[in-house]
Amino acid sequence: MSRATFDPRLYLVTDAAACGARGVPETVRAAVAGGVTAVQLRDHRATARELTVSAIGLRELLAGTGVALVVDDRLDVALAAGADGVHLGQSDLPVGMAREIAGERLVIGWSVTCLSQAVAAAALAPGTVDYLGVGPVFTTATKPDAAAPIGVDGLRAICAVSPVPCVAIGGITVERAREVAGAGVAGIAVVAAICAAREPTAAAAELRRRTGR
Repeated sequence: MSRATFDPRLYLVTDAAACGARGVPETVRAAVAGGVTAVQLRDHRATARELTVSAIGLRELLAGTGVALVVDDRLDVALAAGADGVHLGQSDLPVGMAREIAGERLVIGWSVTCLSQAVAAAALAPGTVDYLGVGPVFTTATKPDAAAPIGVDGLRAICAVSPVPCVAIGGITVERAREVAGAGVAGIAVVAAICAAREPTAAAAELRRRTGR
């Protein structure tokens, strides 16, 4: 199975509650039509079986689009479902161990919430992680246990020390997208800005327009 090229310019992180009755698959389908370039399946309430079924469904939905599928937190699910990548947090499986297990089969992203974590990421062996998820940039309601916001200045400082691409996340709205995109990031990740939008296709298209990417 060939792996989609990871393109983080507009990175959708799914949220079943925010998608509502429309559901995650239909939201993803609409968002990709509007210009989403990568999708992360995130559902902390799902069992391993439920998450795997969802991941396989999204993998099939995204087949042929060139849009990469990343699974949040769960390396086992990412591998079992044939996803393109996994995104790990600071309290998840260590990224070095994840790389040993996954080899070159997966893109690996790692969340950093402050400059010291970014410096630690920069000290990893080359190839351990492919990108950093940086934030929250602003206060966010979609992740109740999120760290304190780092702001655009904090984001810019982290981008400056990172040898791998940085993707900004956390409270990024259509109105804030242009400012965030100018902080040295490779892309922006959004949840509510697309999942909770009345028209995900239009929301994604507007985010692409605002960021110029």
